[in-house]
Amino acid sequence: MNEPTVAQATESIYGSLRADNADIDAHIATLKAALTREGVKQAVFDPTKLAQNNRSGRKLMQAYFRQRGVSVRFSDQ
Repeated sequence: MNEPTVAQATESIYGSLRADNADIDAHIATLKAALTREGVKQAVFDPTKLAQNNRSGRKLMQAYFRQRGVSVRFSDQ
């Protein structure tokens, strides 16, 4: 079975966010593993795909992911 790529894991997280954070911790763990496999230091998210695309929502997301060992940044709009 193929391991998910960072892009696939990121899309899973977008889906989870749209589904009221369903299984978000499992998706974060998958993303963390994909980042490690690919040698990437940060996950990059498109802020326009977030449910809460404001400063507060982005900071909350960064803090939540950081607690789980994933560094997050947002692409330029």
